[in-house]
Amino acid sequence: MSDPRLSVLKTYKLYVGGKFPRSESGRVYEVSDAKGNWSANAPQSSRKDARDAVVAARRAFGGWSGATAYNRGQILYRVAEMLEDRRDQYVREVARAEGLSKSRAGEQVDAAVDRWVWYAGWTDKIAQVVGGANPVAGPYFNLSSPEPTGVVAVLAPQESSLLGLVSVLAPVIATGNTAVLVASERAPLPALSLGEVLATSDVPGGVVNILSGRTAEIAAPLAAHQDVNAIDLAGAGAELAAELETAAADNLKRVLRPQPVDDWAAAPGTERMTAFLETKTVWHPTGALGASGSSY
Repeated sequence: MSDPRLSVLKTYKLYVGGKFPRSESGRVYEVSDAKGNWSANAPQSSRKDARDAVVAARRAFGGWSGATAYNRGQILYRVAEMLEDRRDQYVREVARAEGLSKSRAGEQVDAAVDRWVWYAGWTDKIAQVVGGANPVAGPYFNLSSPEPTGVVAVLAPQESSLLGLVSVLAPVIATGNTAVLVASERAPLPALSLGEVLATSDVPGGVVNILSGRTAEIAAPLAAHQDVNAIDLAGAGAELAAELETAAADNLKRVLRPQPVDDWAAAPGTERMTAFLETKTVWHPTGALGASGSSY
């Protein structure tokens, strides 16, 4: 009788700059399912990993923000396609992480796929909603249009391993920003698996960078980093959020504070997209004043 075959355990890695490195520190930590049973060893990111992720996000920002909104929408739709193809895997990971039945986990995965599609449809529409021509009195007119803020650090919700994660990540990149995502400390596996989806979805390397580990340890250098333009504190508790907001004030980062109760299953609005957009206004003279214009 032949020996029973040993299963090949999945090795989870970070996703930085389109590649899958292990943590620079070589550390891992044990991830348990909702019942306290061991699920996997996840990389425990260091401050150096956080800095590397910011460098990758900044390098990718010019190309991603300069892409057409239509092209970004196509790429986000492709993410939804690939996530749908791997539905069974995500149902297993979400069920174990959140202690849900298979059917309930399936509902969470389906909602996450639908949310990617929803934000994909907004990429070429948000400018028309929040921009436009402004009424002014004088021989000139002006136009306002939204532009991405830059590199956004995103702390994924701790309790919603996939749907909450997609709800905070998709609006950031849909509007042309690049992201450094800190996965849920308790349930990071769906986020780490998302790196594999992104890598096969035409998302340019560095647009999304995914770190796992101790949320406070990773978030602190991101909040203080001078090349991070904004931070979403969805996954931070009240005490940590206050500390990070203080650190973020050093270079006037945009800060999206955590809400007391976030229902990630609720229909999304445009708030998470507009939170990380800047408004550029172009003034242009009319008539005899000439054709030159200015902006600020």
